[in-house]
Amino acid sequence: MQKSVASALFLREAITRLSASRIAWVWILLEPLAHVIFLMTMFGFVFHRMVHGVEGGVFIMTGLLGFIIARNTATRSAGAVSANAALFAYRQVLPVDTVLVRAALEGFLMLISTLVLLAGAALAGFNVAPHDPLTALAAFSGLWLCGLGLGLMLSVAAELLPEVNKLVNIAFIPLYFISGVMVPAMAIPQPYRQWALFNPFLHGLEMLRAGFFVQFHPAPEAGLSYLYGFALVAIFLGLALHVRYAGRMVAQ
Repeated sequence: MQKSVASALFLREAITRLSASRIAWVWILLEPLAHVIFLMTMFGFVFHRMVHGVEGGVFIMTGLLGFIIARNTATRSAGAVSANAALFAYRQVLPVDTVLVRAALEGFLMLISTLVLLAGAALAGFNVAPHDPLTALAAFSGLWLCGLGLGLMLSVAAELLPEVNKLVNIAFIPLYFISGVMVPAMAIPQPYRQWALFNPFLHGLEMLRAGFFVQFHPAPEAGLSYLYGFALVAIFLGLALHVRYAGRMVAQ
C-alpha cells in the first residue's frame, strides 16, 4: 500500500512540476546555467585569482548545483503538505508521504540537471570529470539529505505558522553568500570562518569541490561527518514533528 501511495504521489508531483508552465522543464536547466553565466561575467577575474589551477566556470557550477539541490529540496518540501491537503481525505496518505515524495522528485530532477549541465560543459571543452567520484557523490547526497531534513521540519512549521514560508525564502538569500557558492572556505578569514562552518552547506560544497578538483584543498575543519550528522539530526527532528502534529495537519 505504501509503495502504491508513493508511486501515485511521485507521478502527481512530477506532472504538476513539469507542466506548471510551457518552459517548466527547461527552467530546471536554465536556472543554474543563468547563475553561472552571471557570476562568471561579474566576478570571473576574482575567481581565477582565488582558486589556482581550477577552472572558474566549473568551480562556480559545482557550488551552485550543490547549493540549489539543498535549497530547492528544503523550500519545495516545505510547501508539500499544503499543496496536497486535499489528498488527506484518503487515510492511506499521510503528510509525511507528500514531503518525502517531493524531496525525492527534487533530488531526481537535480541529478538529471547536473548530469546534463556537466555533459554540456564537457562538450564546451571544460574538464568536469571528478577525480574522486565517491567523495563528490557523497557530498551531493549529503546536501540533498540536509535539504530533506530541513524540508521535513519546515513543512510542519509552515502548517502551524504560515509566515514561515516567507521567512525561509528570506533566510536562503544570505545563505547563498555564506555557503561557499562563490568563494572557498579558505578565503574567509578567521575568526569568521569558524562561525561560517556551522553552516552544513559550506561543508557540503567544500567536499563536493574536493571530489571534483585535485588542486582544490578544502578547509581543514570541513568534512562529511558534520554534513551527515546535521542531516541525520534534522531528519530525525522532522520525522518526530510529523508524528507529533500529523493529526493537526490532516485536520487543517
